[in-house]
Amino acid sequence: MDPVADALIRIKNGYLTGRLVVSIRYSKLIFKLMKLLQDEGYLEEVAKKEKDRQIIVSLKYILRKPALTDVERISKPSLRIYKGAKDLPRVLNGLGIAIVSTPRGLMTDRKAKKSKLGGEVLAFVW
Repeated sequence: MDPVADALIRIKNGYLTGRLVVSIRYSKLIFKLMKLLQDEGYLEEVAKKEKDRQIIVSLKYILRKPALTDVERISKPSLRIYKGAKDLPRVLNGLGIAIVSTPRGLMTDRKAKKSKLGGEVLAFVW
């Protein structure tokens, strides 16, 4: 089971069904991923419930349309995809983001290029 893919698909399915709130299993990586998506404007609010080990995600809608259109998992547990800073992909010609796991933590492709850091390309979001 891939917890990153599960979290991303839960958010995507929440948008497709018109939900306002989605619950995701807690882990440090998933929480940082959700905070990154919140900072990029794809999610409204992210909160964690310690006793239930859950992350509560409030989905963001702009004029009744989902802020997040689609996600694509790139690096999988069975096949890891690593890229250098110069080789990081652009998503939809710069309209989307690539989420990269670098030695300094999770960041977008733009921030990783600016910091001259490469790493594992986790997912594309647009």
